[in-house]
Amino acid sequence: MKILVLSCNTGEGHNAAGRAMVEWARLLGHEAEMVDMMGLAGPRVSKMVGGAYVETVRCAPRVFHALYCAGGKLSSSERRSPVYYANRLVAEPLLRYLEKHPADVILSPHLFPAETLTYIKEKGLASLPVLAVSTDYTCIPFWEETRCDGYVIPHPALVEEYAARGISREKLYPLGIPVRPEFAHREERSRARALCGLPQDGNALLVMGGSMGFGKIHLFVRELLRRRVPGDSVVIVCGSNQRLKKTLERLFSGEDRVFILGFTREVPLYMDACDVIFTKPGGLTSTEAAAKGIPMVHTAPIPGCETANLQFFGSRGMSRPARTIEEQLKAGRELLEKSRREAMTRAQQANVDPRSAVKILELAEKMVQERQE
Repeated sequence: MKILVLSCNTGEGHNAAGRAMVEWARLLGHEAEMVDMMGLAGPRVSKMVGGAYVETVRCAPRVFHALYCAGGKLSSSERRSPVYYANRLVAEPLLRYLEKHPADVILSPHLFPAETLTYIKEKGLASLPVLAVSTDYTCIPFWEETRCDGYVIPHPALVEEYAARGISREKLYPLGIPVRPEFAHREERSRARALCGLPQDGNALLVMGGSMGFGKIHLFVRELLRRRVPGDSVVIVCGSNQRLKKTLERLFSGEDRVFILGFTREVPLYMDACDVIFTKPGGLTSTEAAAKGIPMVHTAPIPGCETANLQFFGSRGMSRPARTIEEQLKAGRELLEKSRREAMTRAQQANVDPRSAVKILELAEKMVQERQE
C-alpha cells in the first residue's frame, strides 16, 4: 500500500502525528511519505503560513483565542468558510504532485490538506480515499465542512461532539492519536538516564513547552529550581524556540543538574528517564506522555483547543491541571508519591493506546481494498 501523509508546518503536533504514521507504516511493510502541502505551492508559502501561525500563538495568544472562537461560530457543515476557499488555492500543485507520485490512500493529520482534498474530490479531480486524523481532544472548527472518507478521533467519548457538529457517525473512528513506535514501549529508568546523560540518583523533572516553546518557562524554571529538593535534576525541552533556549542558558546554565535542550528527537527516552513532566496540554505531547505512563502536570494552555485537551485529561485523572506556578509545583511534588503515580498511570493506560497508528493503518488498508473491489 502506498500511503501519502499530508501535513502543514503550523506547530509540530500535526507533523509528529504524520511522522508516527509514516514510521509505523514502514515497519509494517508499506510505502509511506509525508509532505508539507503548503510546500508544494513553494517554500515561501509554507514559511508564510507556518510563520504566521507560530508567531500569533507565541506573541498574541489572546488574538489566537479570538480567532479560534470566531472560527467556532462561523464553522458549519452547511456552508464553506474562508479557510476552505484559501486552501483550495493549493489544489493545482497538489494534483501535480499526485500525478507524479500516485498513492493508494491519503492520511491528513491537519485540517488544511483535508480542505484542499475536499475541493479536489468534489470537483471529481481525484477519487482516492482520504482519512483525516484529529490531533486534539475536541472537534476543532471547520472539520465539519470537509468531506473525507473517514475521521480518526482520539477517544470514543468524543463521538457525540463530532456528530453534533455534522460529521456522520458512520465516518467516525475513535482509534486514538498516533505516536511514534518509541512511545509504545518503556526503557528501563536507569538505562534511559545513562543514555540521556542524567544522574542516576534523585528525581528527574521534565519541563516541556511544546515544539514552539510556548509560555514563560523561564519564570517557572526559576521557581522550580528555588523549591526543588537537593539532588533533583531538571530537564528543559525548548523545542524550536531558539530565543527561549538562549534565555534559559543565560539564566540557568551555571545551575547544578540543569539540562537545557532545544528541539530533540529523543523525547521518548527523556520521558523514560524522568519522574514527572510539566507540559502545556498540546494534543500530541500529552498523548505521548500518557503513552509512556509518566505522571503529568498540565500548565496553562494556549487558549483554544488546548483548553479542551486540559479538561479531557484532567477529568479522567490522566494529568493534574494547575494554573499558577505554585499549584503546578505542588502537583508535581505530589505525583512523586507512589500511589498517586500509579493511579495516574492506570488512567493513562485506560484512555490512550500507544499502538493506535497500527489501527489507523489497518483502517486505511481496508478502505483501499474496498475501493478496489
